[in-house]
Amino acid sequence: MAGMVTDMDTVKLKVLNAAGHTRMVSEAGEQASLVYTGAYAEGDRIALSVSRPEGYYVIQLEDTLPPALVYVTQAEVFYTIPNGSDLIVFSPKSFSGSRHLIRARAASPEEVARRRNLALNPFDRHSNTGIFPHAEANVETRGEAVFAAYNAIDGIYENSSHGEWPYQSWGINRDPKAEWTLRFGRSVCIDELRMTLRADFPHDSWWEEAAVEFSDGSREILSLSKSAQPQVFSIVPRVVEWLTLKELKKAADISPFPALTQFEAWGTEAQK
Repeated sequence: MAGMVTDMDTVKLKVLNAAGHTRMVSEAGEQASLVYTGAYAEGDRIALSVSRPEGYYVIQLEDTLPPALVYVTQAEVFYTIPNGSDLIVFSPKSFSGSRHLIRARAASPEEVARRRNLALNPFDRHSNTGIFPHAEANVETRGEAVFAAYNAIDGIYENSSHGEWPYQSWGINRDPKAEWTLRFGRSVCIDELRMTLRADFPHDSWWEEAAVEFSDGSREILSLSKSAQPQVFSIVPRVVEWLTLKELKKAADISPFPALTQFEAWGTEAQK
């Protein structure tokens, strides 16, 4: 299994300002905890340093968000603190005030080995280049954060409205050629997909069919229905590094606004 962490793997956390100067730093250890006692300013970012790139870590870079098991591909990765209009996809309590608890640790072999939703990453952002999974798309409605690709893997399933937290989604800007890609950063074995469509009916429409193309060249065609519940699809297990949701066929209703609230990819790490 690629990148399995050991008892000797360590992590370190820093808060940096826009100029790259260190505001606060933790000790390096198998787990790191940093209580930053200051209000975040525009351009501030969190730096996560790991002793073993291409390894598994559990991170909680904001205390109002849940911890997440992620795959880190670089010795140092950065998370820019959301600011301004980007904050619309977070609780009003998130990143606010002058006391912030930031935590990270090496994942245990048992955590890494279990079957789980391999798409989940509430800390994904457009600027993310080293923390996986990572979502991206060829179109996002008006370029607004509340319709960004990463919203579909943040673990929030509220879908009865739209336009602000907790109703963020991936919006396709009415583009029939919209595509959404999920990158795992390593090989994983996927055996089940789940899609939760945005269901702000009658404002919203829905997709009746979608194709999923995998990095191994295989495809699945998913038949979808008008539902607010997660729609579950068992698939032939396959080892892949990424998948793309595409060929989205909208229902023949009056609304032009189908959208994706959550996408799940269930499975395990690929065995080496």
